[in-house]
Amino acid sequence: MDHFRRDDVEAGVIPGRAVQRAVGREGRARSEHMNVGFARFSAEHGEMEPHCHGEEGMYVLDAKDGWIEYGPAPDQLTGRCDLEPGTVLHAAEGEWHVFRHAPDGFVDIVFFFSPPIW
Repeated sequence: MDHFRRDDVEAGVIPGRAVQRAVGREGRARSEHMNVGFARFSAEHGEMEPHCHGEEGMYVLDAKDGWIEYGPAPDQLTGRCDLEPGTVLHAAEGEWHVFRHAPDGFVDIVFFFSPPIW
């Protein structure tokens, strides 16, 4: 059994967020069957671009003036959900989405993918 604390997982910055890959092909704990990790969206990491991928589950650990926009295409993000701690999100495979926040806001999540995307 692997066990560790979030603070033990190295963070990498990708456009719009810092990502900590806890479990997965590139995770602190290796897995070929799933991805679990943490992401923090804030002004210090820049703007995030809308994206889509396989099915994803997300749990909001903390948020301040943050939301997610979603829809069928990157230019059709007509759905919106304001985020607060305890919010559970499910993005269907191929559903476009993007996290947004006020200039001094942030969103902190744990994410789950199966099968892995990286």
